[in-house]
Formats: sequence, structure tokens, C-alpha cells
Amino acid sequence: MAWMRLGPPLRILGALLMSLSFASADPAPPRRAEDAAGLAADLRARILAAPSATAVLEAWCAERGLSDEPRLVARRVAAPAKPVTAERRQRLGIGPEEAVRYRRVRLVCGEHVLSEADNWYVPARLTPAMNEALETSEAPFGRVVRPLAPTRRNLGLRPAALQAGAWPAPADPLFEVDAVLATGDGQPFCEVVETYLGAALGPGQRP
Repeated sequence: MAWMRLGPPLRILGALLMSLSFASADPAPPRRAEDAAGLAADLRARILAAPSATAVLEAWCAERGLSDEPRLVARRVAAPAKPVTAERRQRLGIGPEEAVRYRRVRLVCGEHVLSEADNWYVPARLTPAMNEALETSEAPFGRVVRPLAPTRRNLGLRPAALQAGAWPAPADPLFEVDAVLATGDGQPFCEVVETYLGAALGPGQRP
């Protein structure tokens, strides 16, 4: 090669340039695996800080690329109604005779079941249209009651222990949140227990 006849400094420079050209032809290093525990903590922080879990999950679904159309669907689960305890009635600010409806759903984005939720809500504090939608449609609770400008008061958090270095299965619980929803003027109308599942993280990346 012609550069071999040049002086020592130029030969060194030529060798360096050739090595860089070969290096640039190498494939990019594989992307590092994502940290499931870190992603779960990120989702958990967003849920705890937001007034609407529905809005958070739809944004998360879009961000994680879980569906071409990141829009949640609430699929009803046929299950016996769980009891409305005296403590729950107290948190909702209702008496022992006030009607409370129970709704259990799986929140789905595309083909992914992101969470399961138990809702106890006071129909008298919702509009007739809202009550009908909750009884007859697959609209998520948060979307139905959005006109109430709801707020959330978190009651409890139970994170699951994720195995280090392992990616959770789609049905594995990530964490569970208890919360009370209230109208913009502070009147409580629903208590919810939400269990967020491994499918919300999407498929894991290989190291």
C-alpha cells in the first residue's frame, strides 16, 4: 500500500484511520436489557401521582408500543360482588342503606391485559348516562367519569417482589393500589382496588 512508503508518523496515522474504518463496519452492540423492576417503579410512580389511572395507562401503552391504537377497553369479569364493608362506606361518606354497585374489569390495551380492577361506586353520585355506560359498555371507569374532574386519594400500595434479572410473566402482579375517587368538589363516589400486571411492561429485551 502507498502509505507504507511514508514516514513513521504518517504510517501510524494511516493505520489508525484503517482501524477506525474497520470498527465503523462492525454492527452496533446489542441494546442492554431493560430493568423490569425499574419500569414497574416508573409506572407505579405515575399511577400514584395522577388523578386518572386510565389516562396514565393509555399514555403508557402508547409509550411502550403495546398496541397500534393505545386505547383502553374494560372487559367485564363475571364474579360475585365483593362486600361493601362498613369502612368502605365510611370512606365513601354514605350510610348503611345507600346503594353501591360493584364492577370488576380487566383493562386491556390491544392484546395486553394491563391491570385488573374492583370498583365500588355510588350510582346516585353519577349521572344517568355514566351509570348506563358503566352497566352496558366496555368504557374504562376513568373515561366514563372524566366530566366529574375526579381526584384520587391513595389508600394503600402493595408492591410485588420482582426477581432480579428476570422478566415477569404477563399475568404476574407488579403492584396493587387502593384509592378513593372524588369529584372536583371533594365528594367521594368510588373506591377502587387495582392490580397492575406484568403485561404492562411489554416483552423484555434480551441482553
